[in-house]
Amino acid sequence: MTDVRQTPGIVSTLFRSEQGGHEQVVLCQDRASGLKAVIAIHSTALGPALGGTRFHAYSSDEAAVEDALNLARGMSYKNALAGLDLGGGKAVIIGDPDMDKSEELLLAYGRFVASLGGRYVTACDVGTYVADMDVVSRTAPQWTTGRSPENGGAGDSSVLTAWGVFQGMRASAQAKWGDPTLRGRRVGVAGVGKVGHHLVEHLLKDGAEVVITDVRGEAVDRIISRHPGVTAVSDADVLVRTPLDVYAPCALGGALNDDSVPALTASIVCGAANNQLAHPGVEKDLADRGILYAPDYVVNAGGVIQVADELHGFDFDRARAKATKIFDTTLAIFERAAADGIPPAAAADRLAEQRMAERTPAESWLRP
Repeated sequence: MTDVRQTPGIVSTLFRSEQGGHEQVVLCQDRASGLKAVIAIHSTALGPALGGTRFHAYSSDEAAVEDALNLARGMSYKNALAGLDLGGGKAVIIGDPDMDKSEELLLAYGRFVASLGGRYVTACDVGTYVADMDVVSRTAPQWTTGRSPENGGAGDSSVLTAWGVFQGMRASAQAKWGDPTLRGRRVGVAGVGKVGHHLVEHLLKDGAEVVITDVRGEAVDRIISRHPGVTAVSDADVLVRTPLDVYAPCALGGALNDDSVPALTASIVCGAANNQLAHPGVEKDLADRGILYAPDYVVNAGGVIQVADELHGFDFDRARAKATKIFDTTLAIFERAAADGIPPAAAADRLAEQRMAERTPAESWLRP
């Protein structure tokens, strides 16, 4: 493990910035396999820090650390509002998953997860899949979720992630238009990969008109071949300018920024991507334009609900029932926002922080 104190930029972020406050950050390196990874533990106030492993070709090591910190913080808030007795953490593996991923690398990564002794529990994220978690679990069996059913896991967590986003979208429709349905509404989905393609299915079944985009042509082709009535546009910039009722960012973070928000035509933003707000203040920009924003970490919690259920012996129906409650949680956040005169993102933060404040780290889950 590399001593984080040797990297002043990271120390400054952790100890002196608004992005800090994390309990622990581990920089991992295994030269034999080429592994370079960051494991960030934001909070264990509610229990072990649960969050997925992202495998991505970052522009710099610093960008990877920043992403891990932001994602870990988001997991603390997500798990709190999902009603889970789990803290928040996240890991990123630096590299191109198509070129750099190997069995040796994943096994080495699992050894780092195991070295934390249960403070961090991992799962899938962008660039990692169920088969990868099966490999990681060979060196971190107690602290790996998102495994295949054959290996004692729940399988693809994107199934309930999409279901939860759909419930959040229904709640948004209820709050905005007085009816919890997307029937007759035009919904733009940016990113139709692991989660997005399931979301499209729910929307079509509900009677929505769907417009999609994705940087990967094969992902778009898969949707169009199954549903010729779906419209595709060239990129996310075009999609946000397309007349829409709902915009659903379902790819990487930062989709809501100083360029996209003024261009948005949608009345609602509700999607699966993590960290959709590019910087503080964007949530107010959305509110000022009359756009209802469903906080990302609230509506995309279905996946973590699914993998968390593995820790108790996975039952799909039980996990789906809990993910369905994202509808009620989202409505409660909108009501709190209206009552306090604040954007929904701020209301969600307050509710999550209130729950985390009721507990302190190192409670019963760490006791022998």
